[in-house]
Amino acid sequence: MKKATKKEIEEIKEIFLTNYPDSVTELNYDNLYQLLISVMLSAQCTDKRVNIITPALFEAYPNPISLANSDIDEVKSYINTCSFFNNKAKNLIKMAQSVIENYDNEIPLERDELVKLAGVGQKTANVVMIEYAQANLMAVDTHVYRVAHRLGLSDTKTAIKCEEELTKKFKTNLALLHQAMVLFGRYHCKAINPICEECIMQNHCRTSKSFKV
Repeated sequence: MKKATKKEIEEIKEIFLTNYPDSVTELNYDNLYQLLISVMLSAQCTDKRVNIITPALFEAYPNPISLANSDIDEVKSYINTCSFFNNKAKNLIKMAQSVIENYDNEIPLERDELVKLAGVGQKTANVVMIEYAQANLMAVDTHVYRVAHRLGLSDTKTAIKCEEELTKKFKTNLALLHQAMVLFGRYHCKAINPICEECIMQNHCRTSKSFKV
């Protein structure tokens, strides 16, 4: 597949920024603690499902202290409609315990510190930093990965490599571009039955093939 030229990359970037000028996450949260939990739960799970789960979860565990001292079976009962809920429940509790022990009960707003928390990988940390601090970072989920490949922005085989490539090519406005690519991939450039008619990226699309992380 022919990769996008520098000129095309700039055109793609401008189209995203123009059409998604105020794009933000669709996860519902009130503070950094809630955002981190929501992003952790969203792995291999839809934002819609997470938003259904979290109100009761946040009411039961409004802060790291309450979550750190929680019963794991009780936590599981709140998130059991979420994929991989057993493992996620363990990580949520461990994350909260670490926040209390190492960060004075405050979620660290630094990527290098976030990734030290249980259940928080590079993508999760980047998403939190992008959403909460508008950090100039790129995060690659299944939507961003698919869009990047269809537009010839990347031909990498992993999400991490794709993240590196997009960061190098776009350089600036990464936070907004990440959010834009997520929304574009979720609602228009879908894995199955993408809406290609009148697509804003019609002139830059390389393939109709479906890609997944």
